[in-house]
Amino acid sequence: MKKLFLILTLLFIGSLTRLSYAQDDGPSKSLTDAPPTIKKYVVDETGTLSSSQINSLMTKLVEFEKTTSNQIIVYIINSLNGEPIENVSVEIARKNKIGKKDKNNGVLILVALKDRKMRIEVGYGLEGALTDAISSQIIRNDMQPEFKAGRYYEGLNKAVDDIIAVTKGEYKADQKSSKSTVKIIFVVVIFLFIFLMIIISIIRRIFGFGRGMITGRRGSRFGGFGTGFMAGSLFSGSDWGSSGSDSGSSSGSDFGSFSGGGGDFGGGGSSGSW
Repeated sequence: MKKLFLILTLLFIGSLTRLSYAQDDGPSKSLTDAPPTIKKYVVDETGTLSSSQINSLMTKLVEFEKTTSNQIIVYIINSLNGEPIENVSVEIARKNKIGKKDKNNGVLILVALKDRKMRIEVGYGLEGALTDAISSQIIRNDMQPEFKAGRYYEGLNKAVDDIIAVTKGEYKADQKSSKSTVKIIFVVVIFLFIFLMIIISIIRRIFGFGRGMITGRRGSRFGGFGTGFMAGSLFSGSDWGSSGSDSGSSSGSDFGSFSGGGGDFGGGGSSGSW
């Protein structure tokens, strides 16, 4: 009887232990229900790419967006957790709003390393150029051969180059209201004002106009003050313009940071495996 009780006790303890481990592990996180947030143009959660390879790809993608406004994201994950890559890819692309809102010109290159699957997800606005057939060709010709040989960077680099070549003529970067234009207008107005003050000063000296209000040294002081003040404003305008460029360059320290522009996706693209 005592042996039976001991055996039952051990079995009970073993069951509790297994249950505890199961609760700790929990179900795998669904990538479609809770898509991850992408903060860089190239994200490698597997450590497959070196830092120099990541920077090389990011440089290419950042420059491409500057000239075309098209956004291409490279995302390498460990596993799809049993979910279809098509579902995972489109939800990640939608969650991160890759591409511009009014153009929907985003592309997501998703690679699931352990599952040995890849997909090119194409936004609505680029489906006419980067068709499903072309996406499939890029996967078959660029990615699959290199991935099979373990050359993941080479495969991704070729795919990015081909996607850029296919989509570069679709859109141009938005013409931003440049601060330099505002600065030029500001400078012109200042120079015109200074020129007008000089003309008025000369007329006063020649014809004695307004001598009752401002005469002699006081007039020259006023003119000097006005000219100096406006010149100072001119230089401060220059500083203001340069400070704008400085703030822009300081953002370069956070190189490769990604922020979605509101793009949407409808499931266009192609998938493959290696």
